[in-house]
Amino acid sequence: MKTEFVTFPGSQSVELSGRFELPDDEQPRAYALFAHCFTCSKNLRAVGRIAQALTNNGVAVLRFDFTGLGHSKGDFSDTNVSSNIEDLLAAVAYMESIARAPQVLIGHSLGGAAVLQAAKHVESCRAIVTIGAPSQASHVLHLVDSHLHEIEARGEADIVLAGRRFRIKKQFVDDLAQYRMTDFIRELRRALLVMHSPIDNTVGIENAGEIFGAALHPKSFITLDDADHLLSDDADAVYTGNVIAAWSERYLS
Repeated sequence: MKTEFVTFPGSQSVELSGRFELPDDEQPRAYALFAHCFTCSKNLRAVGRIAQALTNNGVAVLRFDFTGLGHSKGDFSDTNVSSNIEDLLAAVAYMESIARAPQVLIGHSLGGAAVLQAAKHVESCRAIVTIGAPSQASHVLHLVDSHLHEIEARGEADIVLAGRRFRIKKQFVDDLAQYRMTDFIRELRRALLVMHSPIDNTVGIENAGEIFGAALHPKSFITLDDADHLLSDDADAVYTGNVIAAWSERYLS
């Protein structure tokens, strides 16, 4: 796998950081764009393993950090689902500018919700994959439940997720309310693969059922069996990447 480190302007006119992973000795048969989970980054171990599995199967991958996360610039507290969608479309525009338009959009957790909503604006997209994604963007509110009163009263609150401190503003909470995922899913008109673990304790398996039920064919569901939400076992991440590569081939020829 060859890696190109890239930057491009995001939704708030700040520089976003990305990694282009390409097959070693062949022209990619397709390009994919990967959206990471809430407060994660492109460097999450599972994302790297999925990207490697895809490149081993001839699919190049751009993974990038949303505004204010990882190596991307900007203030995370000023972001929301809308800005994530705009960051995704900025990544698409960058890929198009270098003749690498994405045919596959892949989103993990809240990144899955973002790609479901961004897909209709991506003409090159033929297939969409969600991994452990919520059926409603507002699902993420359960992470800040204990702080909602403070956010409402003060306009913001500091919360700790996975040992890291993040500032969440009221605009983030308000932004979530505008998204009705069912409408976006039903109007996708692209092939959809839903991947989810039945023991996911962060985003319950019922979310996968709601996404799958709302979607029109062609659609597929793959269970991730004993995997946790972050696919922290390398074997689960590699399996996920291999399945995406095999499934998407039908829609890329």
